[in-house]
Amino acid sequence: MLCHIPAARRGPLLHLAPFLWTVALGLWGLSRQESVWRDEAATWQVAGRSAAEIWRMLGNVDAVHGLYYLLMHGLFEVFGASTTTLRLPSVLAVACAAACVAAIGGRLAGSWAGLGGGLALGLLPAVQFYLQEGRPYALVAAGAGLSTLLLVSLLEERPGRRALPRWTAYGATVLVCALLNWLSLLVLPAHAATLWWVRAGRGVWLRWAAYGAGAVAGALPLVLFSRGQSDQVSWIPPLTWHMLIGPGILLAIGALGAWADRPDRSRLSAAAVGLPLLAVPQLGLIGLSLFQPLFLDRYVLFSMVGLALLIGAALGAAVRACAPRFPRASALLVPGVVGVSVLALLPVELGKRAPASRVDDVLAVAGEVALLKRDGDGVLFLPAARRDTALVSPGSFTGLTDLALAESPVASATLKGEEAQPARIREALLEQRRVLLVTDSAKVAKAPSAERDKAKAAVLRERFMVVEDRQVRGRRVTVYERRD
Repeated sequence: MLCHIPAARRGPLLHLAPFLWTVALGLWGLSRQESVWRDEAATWQVAGRSAAEIWRMLGNVDAVHGLYYLLMHGLFEVFGASTTTLRLPSVLAVACAAACVAAIGGRLAGSWAGLGGGLALGLLPAVQFYLQEGRPYALVAAGAGLSTLLLVSLLEERPGRRALPRWTAYGATVLVCALLNWLSLLVLPAHAATLWWVRAGRGVWLRWAAYGAGAVAGALPLVLFSRGQSDQVSWIPPLTWHMLIGPGILLAIGALGAWADRPDRSRLSAAAVGLPLLAVPQLGLIGLSLFQPLFLDRYVLFSMVGLALLIGAALGAAVRACAPRFPRASALLVPGVVGVSVLALLPVELGKRAPASRVDDVLAVAGEVALLKRDGDGVLFLPAARRDTALVSPGSFTGLTDLALAESPVASATLKGEEAQPARIREALLEQRRVLLVTDSAKVAKAPSAERDKAKAAVLRERFMVVEDRQVRGRRVTVYERRD
């Protein structure tokens, strides 16, 4: 029983249990049946380049993810390219975030609140998706958890010289998170709301403002430079009412957790920390999306740290309410709720670990290409971004000629390379007898919009006939032969 463990040993156990629990959730089905989808394929193929090549590419595209790509490049160099190397950093990052939730909850609402919140984080459906994702959003969540823990520790103690290293660590953590995804700077107004809630003193406000401003200043060059690459997010749809349903449900759950905590005004509590951390980033992203469509839940995944903290506070309050009348049952409340949640969410858990949870799988279609190709065949990608299949699995495309490619992704310092003009693509196609077309499956395919893609489709339709067509996990490979 947690309540019978000595206080000296309870703290490490409180942090270790959620950490190990989340790692176990992350390792469960980590490879997703050896599948990699298009967003992760970008990480994979960029991480395989040299540091100089990555730096050149960032001048043209994806500067917002530059620090993450360089980190993954180092890991790929040391451990090799694999789905484990790709995703394990996210697993460990969410586990660290869970430990931070446990530490914050334990300090503000008791051991059961900390344990419940830490165990709950990895079970949240949105977190389960990015728990096994080769992208930077889990790392940002870990940073948000750490910066919030540092702020709580600073608010709990009197200011002094001992606080200076923690304020420095706070500013550095916020800055690193901003360099991973600058929308994580929304954590600063969330922390400001906490300071207002607890009526922090003038000295705390000044220190928070100074170190927060330092983090913003450090990230500002990246923010301004990446704005010049805003075409990368031009596909995000404008904000609509139905897109607000999810955030509305989350805020309602968070409000219930805050009510269960029943904090006194001006007292540092789980509600004073968790509710702003959940609500402010969500509302802030909605506000930004009114000017430019940016609303994607992954950009504010770190707000789930606030939700987990509120869930833990509610569980802690339930334990305290039950303890006087049912002392033995109260000790089983948190483990019981977690166990029931695991069973109730089992379809979600299995779904997130299946290849079908993502829109496509670049490795599966590469396997089909390897089976269908003949030496000397040509290959086309429609749209050009589907070239990621060949970049992640080049061995499957050995012996094929990329008919549209004028300059490789590495040489052109881009993600998908530079393709030739439509007329040149047409000429190259007419010189081939067999062509393999790699594209999206019928369910997700869109009509060609670029002139190059229209030229590819027109020549294949007019001068070639289909002899083989296979669709697998959101991708499609079609074999064409010349009619004559």
